Amino acid sequence: MKHSTLWDVIVVGGGHAGVEASLISKHLNCEVLIVTMDVAALGRMSCNPAIGGLAKGQIVREIDVLGGKMATFADQTGIQFKTLNKTKGRAVWSPRAQIDKRLYERTVVREIKKQNINLLEGEVVSVSVSGEKISGVKLRSGETLRTKSLVVTSGTFLSGIIHVGDRKILAGRMGEERAEGLTESLVSLGFRSGRLKTGTPPRLNKHSIDWSKTQIEEGDKYPVPFSYFTGDFKPKNELCHLVNTNLNTHEIISDNKNKSPMFSGDIGGVGPRYCPSIEDKIHRFSQRGSHSLFLEPEWENSDQIYLNGFSTSLPEEIQIKALREIDGLEKVEFFRPGYAIEYDFFPPAQLKNTLETKDVSGLFFAGQMNGTSGYEEAAAQGLLSGINAASYAKEKEPLVLSRSSSYTGVMIDDLITKDTLEPYRMFTSRAEYRLMLRISNTADRLQEDSSKHNLLPFDKRNILLNVKSKRTKINNRLKTSIKPEHISLKIKIPQAKPATELIKRPGFSIKDLPINFYEESDALPLWLVDDILFDVESEIKYEGYIKRHLKEIEKLKKHEKTKIPKTFDYNSIKGLSKEAIEKFNLVRPETIGQANRISGIKPSDSTVLIINVLK
Repeated sequence: MKHSTLWDVIVVGGGHAGVEASLISKHLNCEVLIVTMDVAALGRMSCNPAIGGLAKGQIVREIDVLGGKMATFADQTGIQFKTLNKTKGRAVWSPRAQIDKRLYERTVVREIKKQNINLLEGEVVSVSVSGEKISGVKLRSGETLRTKSLVVTSGTFLSGIIHVGDRKILAGRMGEERAEGLTESLVSLGFRSGRLKTGTPPRLNKHSIDWSKTQIEEGDKYPVPFSYFTGDFKPKNELCHLVNTNLNTHEIISDNKNKSPMFSGDIGGVGPRYCPSIEDKIHRFSQRGSHSLFLEPEWENSDQIYLNGFSTSLPEEIQIKALREIDGLEKVEFFRPGYAIEYDFFPPAQLKNTLETKDVSGLFFAGQMNGTSGYEEAAAQGLLSGINAASYAKEKEPLVLSRSSSYTGVMIDDLITKDTLEPYRMFTSRAEYRLMLRISNTADRLQEDSSKHNLLPFDKRNILLNVKSKRTKINNRLKTSIKPEHISLKIKIPQAKPATELIKRPGFSIKDLPINFYEESDALPLWLVDDILFDVESEIKYEGYIKRHLKEIEKLKKHEKTKIPKTFDYNSIKGLSKEAIEKFNLVRPETIGQANRISGIKPSDSTVLIINVLK
């Protein structure tokens, strides 16, 4: 590898964001280089051994349709699959998988090597800019690398500090060196930085747990994969287990919470509100007598157990003492204590909706440095930034995802228009059109974008076309009327009724119809035909709500994409509140739609802005 090369895309970091950015850039015919501090840590699952979850599962399938690899990796390495939220409306059903994290890492490395992506072990300490455009990076070794575009995915490594009680360790992850210098370089270019905090629970020794006192948590009997491109699906189904904290556990933690750096003031960064530490849970929800903790194997037949729900930065001896009050954990031992990590991030209002920075062309940020938490959120950002970094390098049109098209679009829009006061985590409740963003209609939603930007190879594009064709066939068969004598005893009808009308009835399923939807000529696996049937049924049952959403989306489109000039002077507009002027100058929205969604912007301010932009 010649270091004098002018790279199309350099990716800084080899986590989930960096992996997706590099793989998609390579697919788009770019010369790609990953610069990472530890080549052995590519694709490392540094926290929970799982992919997916509420809204996150939808993001993983969106990644799949847009040419990313996380869904395929998860299907290949999962050891238990489960659909969450099944007691609620089907629009918020979300898949989740326990992952063999060691196998996942090996699978990632194998794919990186298969695609002949260049790897360089080193630390980027500064970026070089020429005429407001990215030109290269400088390594700690003193070496400089030239590039047309740069994707920075530095995770929790920027000035990372690990906290275990009053013990502080300068690290990006436990056992891995932190990155220094890059924050200062970006700040010198005018970027604003801040501090956030996240945490991880202790890892338990499997043989120190009394499993007879725990509750078994099984996966689904008929699991569904993440990827449209997974064929017959018969994954492993390793057991997880559940235990509960109690008042004794809570008392020990409450009595010692002042020893947690979150409460002592040692940590300045803000932690995730929706994934709080156990000491924060007990403090905020003092009325609760117990909290559920999940015992999750970190890989197949692993001796190391991840204690989901017990993120903490308390001293190790307090962690053990509190846990030994729980049934089944009386003799628990650690492989590693829980800890908190504090790190630098860059408020994402400094980004365009392509994840390119507003002030430096060709420079893209993705992942936790944008204030997000979670593998899935990071991977989606990495994928989008990789697509757009490649587009920038090749002088092609970038990909922009709307709120109505995807959870990924919702996330990006939230990040660039709303204040990031805590690590951002995706939830179904963040999407106002979540009924339109079902896991089962992802191909319909994103196929056009995927095809337009050439994000999938020919064979995968064909599979999505087969999905579309099968959906059309099913809908055509539903145009028939069903006679009373052909219906089961489940419902009674006095005369022939359209099939779609029967499906709308409570408790009636598309599979109750006397219609065979399965054909030997189907070029799709059985699970995927079932997935299409489920989605067609969902559209019929929710038809009224979906029509209402579509009308709302059309209304918003009127000014949604109206561009605001980059040099627009908000200070000179009469009638804008001082708060609106301050917010607009901070975020610098690209469109009126973005401006309307900025936190704290009133309808009156929006009206004044629209009038002045349209002059």
